[in-house]
Amino acid sequence: MFDLDLWREIFQSINMNRTRSLLSGFTVAFAILLFTILFGIANGLENTFKEAFGTDANNSIVIYPGKTTKGYKGLQAGRQIQFKNEDHEYVLDKFGDKVQYITSKVNRNVIASFKNEKNSYQLRAVHPEYMFIENNKISEGRYINQNDLKNKTKVAIIGRIVNDQLFTKESAIGKYVNLSGIPYKVVGVFTDDEGDNEERVIYIPITTAQLVYGNNDFIDFMHLTYNPEMNSDQALSFGTLITKSLKERFSVARSDQRAIRVRNMAQSTKQVDMLTSGLTVIILVIGFGTLIAGIVGISNIMIFIVKERTKEIGIRKALGASPKSIISIILIESIIITTIAGYVGLLIGVGVLEWIGPSLEKYFITSPGVSDSLVIGATITLILAGAIAGYLPAKKASEIKPIVALRND
Repeated sequence: MFDLDLWREIFQSINMNRTRSLLSGFTVAFAILLFTILFGIANGLENTFKEAFGTDANNSIVIYPGKTTKGYKGLQAGRQIQFKNEDHEYVLDKFGDKVQYITSKVNRNVIASFKNEKNSYQLRAVHPEYMFIENNKISEGRYINQNDLKNKTKVAIIGRIVNDQLFTKESAIGKYVNLSGIPYKVVGVFTDDEGDNEERVIYIPITTAQLVYGNNDFIDFMHLTYNPEMNSDQALSFGTLITKSLKERFSVARSDQRAIRVRNMAQSTKQVDMLTSGLTVIILVIGFGTLIAGIVGISNIMIFIVKERTKEIGIRKALGASPKSIISIILIESIIITTIAGYVGLLIGVGVLEWIGPSLEKYFITSPGVSDSLVIGATITLILAGAIAGYLPAKKASEIKPIVALRND
């Protein structure tokens, strides 16, 4: 394998037969190029679907109260459903094994001010678990904790935009911000990958909001994430079960669609999974079809090459070359051409994706690209195919008697 004369002979053969080598290489390079571009576009579409969900948990269920539209058990239509803390506990107790995180929410709009700065923001009163549902990132300080809920403390966690607008020249941590006339101590600053709108939010403990804004235990709605081990069908069944249980709890007719409304992300997740799975199958068929075409092309070219070199093989055998050395020359030559051409095809494919990537966003293809392992695997497949394609005819040719090979036209 490391015989210098052998390698010199191999490269001389490639150099003397440039057209043949280029044809072999082109087949491999084109197969890898097309394979890379197809899978890159497929990944770009998948990235678009993921961005549509944002960074929020995609296994979430939101439960909204509404008004009944039908009479039931002697109760009239038009009855307003009102959730309370006990309903939060009911869901947690009844479905605790299926719930990952759960929070109740109370939303308000407030005017926030600090010294001479003032602006309007959305106030969200939540449980500590909301941090994991919304995927907030704490950049300074801390988030709401259980002690805040228990003691109904007046603490606030502010978004990056709130921090930049109100606390322009100093750190917000430990300072008191006035929220529509009520002072809250800022204990944390958070960021959110979904952008400015989500960072124009102020969080406070839900128990504090219930005390300050009505002295009651009312909640606006509940937000939970289901066990991530559930598949889409199980998650959809879970959402239906929650709806059924709450309708029974509030004496709502089963056919009433407005009294208890459940928005289950599993429905969207299932649709996206089906779409991406179908797209992946199509791309796989096309991609591997391309690879197979490349393999067939290499095989045909190698068979032709060996046939063309039959006399050369006969001369080698007449001069004492062993069948093993003859096979090695053809085999290594095939592997070298396939490897170099595969790498060139990979570079061109990645370059094309980077070049056209920004212009594809208007076609809902975001950051198209391929993993190194996928393309390397495809290249290795072609290299192995090239080796097999070269080995089989080379072995057959090496078994031909020198006199027969020399008589070959």
